[in-house]
Amino acid sequence: MSKFRMLMFAVIGVLFSGMTVFAQGVGEAGDNANSVSKYRALAAGIGFAIAVFGGAIGQSRIGASACEGAARNPGAAGRIQTMMILGLALIESLVLFALLVIFAVVKPS
Repeated sequence: MSKFRMLMFAVIGVLFSGMTVFAQGVGEAGDNANSVSKYRALAAGIGFAIAVFGGAIGQSRIGASACEGAARNPGAAGRIQTMMILGLALIESLVLFALLVIFAVVKPS
């Protein structure tokens, strides 16, 4: 096992020493800004999809818990519904806030 471990450390050392080959040159600074702007919209879309997925999961859990609570105690169904609507509004406002942030990040160039 010791020889295998030494071989792995040697391979990792060779790979780390080769990283400087891929370093950015002096005259290529403008190219980096161009490549970042290409992927900005893609990253913003993926981030918003994650926010929407989280909001949908939260809303479904609130709805399920409210139905279960109203089924267990029908007398408190009105208060449970009020709290459920408040929670749904807050979750939806967070998703809309994420959409506004996405619009602020992805500006048309």
